[in-house]
Order: sequence, then structure tokens, then C-alpha cells
Amino acid sequence: MSSCCTPDGSCGTGAAETTTVAVVDTTATVYRVTGMSCGHCRTAITASVGALDGVVSVDVDVDGGVVTVTTAGEPDDAAITAAVDDAGYELTGRA
Repeated sequence: MSSCCTPDGSCGTGAAETTTVAVVDTTATVYRVTGMSCGHCRTAITASVGALDGVVSVDVDVDGGVVTVTTAGEPDDAAITAAVDDAGYELTGRA
């Protein structure tokens, strides 16, 4: 019976394993958003803005009234503004 474990206790098949990681330049941009008051607001904005092409992550600070959007490359302010508006809130500019 053969084992995939090596003498040092690590597992492997004997074949070389490689991992490819794509490195993307990202930009974090903070926007002021009005009308947010609860967790539902956070969820709605995260879903709407997060669905945009190029958006890597969305962090909503309800109490601070800001949304941080991390994008691959430069953000599309008009698309982000429209997504916030579609969610029912108002983006008033960059913080």
C-alpha cells in the first residue's frame, strides 16, 4: 500500500504543485453616502455596488456615513453613484 505522505509528514503526490496568482492593481476610494441607518442599508449598498464590474470589495460604515469601494484600477464614479442610488441612498461625493 502506498501513501501520499512524505517522510517529513507533509502530503503530496510526488508531482510538482504550482499555484498561479494574478496580481491586480487595486484602488480604494471612500465615498460619503447619506440615508444609511442600519444593517439592511449595509447589505443593500454592498450588493448593489459589489455587482459592478471591476469592484473587488465594498466596506460600508453606516455610523460614519462612508462607503469604501476597492476596484481593480481606477473607480467608475458614475457607475458607483448610480449603484448607490439604485439601492435607495445618495452618494454625495468622495470623502
